[in-house]
Amino acid sequence: MLTSHSGPGRMPTAICHLLDCPDRLLFASGDLEETQLRVSGVMQSHRLRVPGSGKSLDAAMHHFGLGEVSLSHLRYGAAVCIEPDPLGDFFLVQMPLHGCADIRSGGQAIDSDTELASVLNPDDEVHMHWGAGNDQLMLRLSGSLLERTLVGLLGHPLDAPLRFDLGFRWRESFPWRSLLAYLADCAAQCPDFSQHKLVVSSVEQLAASVLLAAHRHNYTDAPPVRCTTILPRHVRRAQDYLQAHAHEPVSVEQLALVAGISVRSLYAGFRDFLGTSPMNYLRDLRLQRVRAELLGGATGNVTGVALRWGFSHMGRFSTDYKRRYGETPGQTLRRRA
Repeated sequence: MLTSHSGPGRMPTAICHLLDCPDRLLFASGDLEETQLRVSGVMQSHRLRVPGSGKSLDAAMHHFGLGEVSLSHLRYGAAVCIEPDPLGDFFLVQMPLHGCADIRSGGQAIDSDTELASVLNPDDEVHMHWGAGNDQLMLRLSGSLLERTLVGLLGHPLDAPLRFDLGFRWRESFPWRSLLAYLADCAAQCPDFSQHKLVVSSVEQLAASVLLAAHRHNYTDAPPVRCTTILPRHVRRAQDYLQAHAHEPVSVEQLALVAGISVRSLYAGFRDFLGTSPMNYLRDLRLQRVRAELLGGATGNVTGVALRWGFSHMGRFSTDYKRRYGETPGQTLRRRA
């Protein structure tokens, strides 16, 4: 159980174990360029500056990666301004443990403090000002993980990208605090935790499900179309295979063989538990990977990215992309300019 805090300076005991562990220390530096580079390697490329002068940057970061979920602790001794590029393929929950931060994202603005976390959506423009001495616990979850978990909860495909409200009163949610304690305990007690693939998969789903239940988003009020939310093993096995092999040719027959069921049962499983077909699920997954590349800034060629992810018909690809994301691939690319 997570130890309750007794003031803005107190941290949960389980999290302290993570932060105090030297094996989890990613870097400690007073150099601006090194800090920017090391944080970008874990999160996203960004612009970092220290307004004014006087106080040392004194930055440090601890990190624990766990498949499609990761837990980090980042501290800046000085006040800093941070302008990250769009996150592209992940959501980020930022929870101040000391100090405060001004967060502006997606047309919303909050004064984040030890009671009020911020949740950043993948496509939003973000501007942040962290006060001197501010340090934050950050949970990163892949967009694909959250969206497929949400599809499983709702029982039908999403008709718009998932979006969370910016402000999150994280300490008021017992399930969320318990999740953090569990993740911190995993990091402290089992250094090679990420090697246990089946357990990692369960932890990923747990983290995604807790965030979706604990914090408001644009599907919070959408009623599910079925009672159970537990995916059968063969559906999960097919999902995992598609996640790992989305860049390769995949047939329905091949997928059924991997899942250990008939093609008919495969279609029934995806229809009943995900509200879509295996090939439509794969198409949506590939569209998500295309979007992540376009937002990531590593390419300037829409056609090349589309072909790399198996979209040979450019007209149909553009139509499907716009229907899912509300803009053309070219518009996504130009937002990086």
